[in-house]
Amino acid sequence: MKLYVILVTWQLLYAGLASAVEPISTSIAVGMAAALTGFLASYPNLFYHFHECCRPEWISFNDTHLDLALNKKLFGQHVASRVVLKTVTGYMNNPNPKKPLVLSLHGWTGTGKNFVSQLIAESIYHEGMQSGFVHLFTATAHFPHQKHLEMYKEQLQMWVKGNVTKCPRSMFIFDEMDKMQAGLIDSIKPYLDYYENLDGVSYRKAIFIFLSNAGGEKIAEVALDFWNQGRDREEIQLKDLEMAVTLSVFNNKQSGFWHASLIDKNLVDVYVPFLPLELKHVVQCGVAEMESRGKQADRDVVERMAQDMNYFPKDARLFATQGCKVISSRLDYYT
Repeated sequence: MKLYVILVTWQLLYAGLASAVEPISTSIAVGMAAALTGFLASYPNLFYHFHECCRPEWISFNDTHLDLALNKKLFGQHVASRVVLKTVTGYMNNPNPKKPLVLSLHGWTGTGKNFVSQLIAESIYHEGMQSGFVHLFTATAHFPHQKHLEMYKEQLQMWVKGNVTKCPRSMFIFDEMDKMQAGLIDSIKPYLDYYENLDGVSYRKAIFIFLSNAGGEKIAEVALDFWNQGRDREEIQLKDLEMAVTLSVFNNKQSGFWHASLIDKNLVDVYVPFLPLELKHVVQCGVAEMESRGKQADRDVVERMAQDMNYFPKDARLFATQGCKVISSRLDYYT
């Protein structure tokens, strides 16, 4: 858009000069203006390379990028990695989906839910999380007051409808669903359903991602059971977790999903469980953080930091209470 304004301004400038100078200069000015006009006509798509818009130049799914990022940057989440890659890839490669993609990511803090939503955005949008077509909502920041619930519902409906009208391939991320007011998220339930369009707007190419700590205890229980039975963590499958998570979320009165119709009507495509992280995963996070800062990873420092963190159960010190969430600030103390 900025380039367009500049070129049009030059056109007007030269047109103005043409009426104020001698004939030979006038012909030059008019010629330059004509050349600019021809340039614009010949390259109408040039502007799209300078300003983000709802076009393939800015929105194009890269499954290889998502696959590599999940395998190399996400630690201790073999179930979540597999489920997210297959679900997102299948949806993005479907030219005619029957409904929007709806993912619900569950697990304790620091296990990678926000990070995965970021990786999904980066695999689809050229600008990643900075894209004007990616919209992040947090319960405590955007919907803090119970007394304004009805107003929030109307605003959320208008926001989703307006942005999908602008770009069908819009992404909406709802963080802190465990703190969301009950009933709020059902206000957009029609947009997640199997409708070809609503009031002339199709939502089938939109993506909705919900992030929640709810269900984390059930996921930890399953992981602990596997450990107590002497079974490998990698043996845990989605089927071992999904039903427990669904019931826990639906029946949790403190969750924004409490008795939500979008769950009752099976509009969530998949519940993605994030396992609690072990010490070795915290170490991997620490090494990755140091490398991201352009430093050579000092494994002794990282392991000392990881050992000093809190783990549960207390007698076994198996799972990190805070996962990898505090790694960045903790490293500053140990280095």
